Amino acid sequence: MHGNPADARRRWFGVFFLIIAVGMLVWGQTFLKPYLEGLGFIVYWLACMGFTGLAMLSALLDIWAVRRRTRDQQRDLFRRIFDEGESKEDNSTDKPNGN
Repeated sequence: MHGNPADARRRWFGVFFLIIAVGMLVWGQTFLKPYLEGLGFIVYWLACMGFTGLAMLSALLDIWAVRRRTRDQQRDLFRRIFDEGESKEDNSTDKPNGN
């Protein structure tokens, strides 16, 4: 089963935001640590937190979309099953009884 392009785009954005946040975390704790002071420190870590939040938002949107699609597919499946059952019942009552 292939996903639709909106799912792929949403997941790629989530991965992108997560990679940026992890990269900022690593850089902020290693190479940039001596240079991050005062307002720069606050702005840098707020930006890192922002990318982390965007990654989480992308994940939540993906969960909601998958749940909605699953619910719609289940509803369609039940509808097809019951429609098929009703048509079989109608066919069996239309046939004359051999007795």
